[in-house]
This record gives sequence, structure tokens and C-alpha cells, in this order.
Amino acid sequence: MKKILPLVIIIGLSLAGCGDKVEPGSADVKRPVVSGVTTSQARIETIPRYYETTATVRAGTITTVASRLLGTVTSILVDEGESVSTGQVLLTLDNSDLSQKIKAAESALREADNALAAAKSNKELAGVTHERFKNLYDEKALSRQELNQVATRDEIAGYEYQRMQALVERTRAGLEEARIFGDFARVTSPVNGIVTRKHVDLGSMAAPGMPLLTIEDPASLEVEAWVAESHAGTLVKGQEVEIAIPSQARQVAGRISDIVQAVDPASRTFLVKIALDGKDLQPGLYAKVRIAVGEKEAMLLPEKVLVRKGQLVGVYTVGGGNIITYRLVRTGQRHDDRLEILSGLSGGETIITEGITQTVDGGILQGAQN
Repeated sequence: MKKILPLVIIIGLSLAGCGDKVEPGSADVKRPVVSGVTTSQARIETIPRYYETTATVRAGTITTVASRLLGTVTSILVDEGESVSTGQVLLTLDNSDLSQKIKAAESALREADNALAAAKSNKELAGVTHERFKNLYDEKALSRQELNQVATRDEIAGYEYQRMQALVERTRAGLEEARIFGDFARVTSPVNGIVTRKHVDLGSMAAPGMPLLTIEDPASLEVEAWVAESHAGTLVKGQEVEIAIPSQARQVAGRISDIVQAVDPASRTFLVKIALDGKDLQPGLYAKVRIAVGEKEAMLLPEKVLVRKGQLVGVYTVGGGNIITYRLVRTGQRHDDRLEILSGLSGGETIITEGITQTVDGGILQGAQN
């Protein structure tokens, strides 16, 4: 009996305790009184419907400098990331064969000039002779046949002079062409910008049309975003776009500058180019783009009224009997300083907006201000 008695006493006390338990909602529950807070009603409103996607900042002007000659790269005078200006020499190619062609063209031009001078002298002599023989013919000292022979030689001398003039022009043009090709051995920058990529190394063999360097202009930046094909008919040029640069924790404005209507069959998206208004940005930065694609009905709440408890997010609602309840909610997109409430709260419900720090879950509201 000494061993059984304590067990009976414990069971009896437990049953007595169960009989004193108060169910939720019972009037006997003593709730803490909460006062000095402000309440308002959650409302449904019409807001823009946004499409969000990731994007990349790129230069609006990307220039690929290509070779116009076949030759070995003899020097590279710039590095990746270096700023260059228009006309600056970027690299050089071997032009030893062009140097020989230039020398040959210069020699040919000198010979053509000498031939032209000789043809000019011959033309002048033929002209004087023709004039003299014509006077003799007028004096009946020569026959008509002799005059015609002299006139023919004069005419031929004139044609030869014209031919030598044309030869000099062709030779001079050939020399200029050789010099121009010689200048191609000094590859210069066509624009102001930054060298973002080198496609060749010292000693590489360059061929006509072969890319040598890529230059991007950081003064004309744009964002390239891939948008789902379902929005192909909703976007227009000039439309304003919100752009976030996470690495710099900043927001910049932009406008759609171009829409590439072709849809990528693999991703079912199409390319949208957005002109940036921001400064001090670099090509290649990661960006987030938000584009308005219509309207929808939604509930927005200021972020300050949301109560975070660990990973949970909720609001304090006021229900029947002015009882305060912590209500879990699921948030969506941000709209300035407000967040969209996707679930957990209905329109018309009363929520606490001020005095949240002294609010207690399960408390009873007294003297609320609307």
C-alpha cells in the first residue's frame, strides 16, 4: 500500500488539473490590454502588373576591329580594359611586302613622269613642225601628201601624250593604293571606348576580315533582357522600365529602345534592349528588370506594418471582440515602399499600422485610433 498511494495521489491531481483547463475563446481568459495603437483597413486596389527578369548591362556601341591585311601581328600596344581614343594605334602587322610594293610603285611613277615629259616634248615638236609645213604648203612649196604625213605625226604625238598622262594617273593611283594598304598595317581605333577583348596574340597570323580587338563605348550603355514570348504584343518602344543593379545597390531608369521580335525557340523568349539613364556603370554588370505589362487587383501594405518573426512574416489583425491576432501572410513584388500581399489577408480586415512594438498576439485592443 505504501507504493500504490503516491501513484493514486498523482492521478487524482492530474484529473483535477484537466477539469480546470479553459478552452480558447472562453470569457475566463485574461488577455493583456493593448492601447495607443493605430489601425486601418486592408484594401484591394488596382496596381500595375509587372514582369520581372534578369538582364545584363552592355555597351550600346560595340566595335570589332578587324584586319584588312594578311600578315603577322608584330606588336600589340593596348591591354584589355584600357581606354582608347579615335585614331590611336592599337597594334601593327608585318608590312615588309607592302614596303616593297610601295617602292615599286614609286619607281613606276617616276618612269611614267619621265615618259610623260618625253611625250610632251615630242608633241610640242610635232606641233611646231606641222605648223611650219603648213606654211610651206600654203606657199606651194610642198605637196598635199607631205603635209598630210606631218599632220598625222602631230596627231599621233598628241595621242601619245594623252596616253602618257593616263599612265601617270594610273601609276599614281597604284602608289596611293599601296600606301593605303601600307597604312592598314597600323591598326587604329575607329571610336573612343574601352578594349574589352583581344582576339589575337603577338605573332599570330592575321587575315582580312579576322577580328583583332573588341572595343566598347561605356558612354552609351543599354540593358539586354530576354522576355517571355507571352508579352511579345504588350511592350512598345519608349516604354519606361525599372532597372536594379544589385552589385551597386541602386535603381536606374530606362526606356525600351529596341524590340527584337524573333523568339528563341529554346527559351521561348525574345530580346528587349533598354537604354539606360544611369551613369558610372560598366558593361557586363548583372541587372534586374521590371516592366509594366498591364494591371491587376492586389493588396499593398507598407513594409513597416509587417512583423517578421524569424522566417515568418505576418501582420497584427483585430477581429471580433477587439482581439488581436498575429496573421501569417505571403508577400510578393515590391511597389516602392509597399509589398504586395498574396495570401493570408482579405480586403476589409482591420490591421494595426502604428504602435506595433507594444502589440501582443492574443491581446485585447482598447482605445484604437483609426
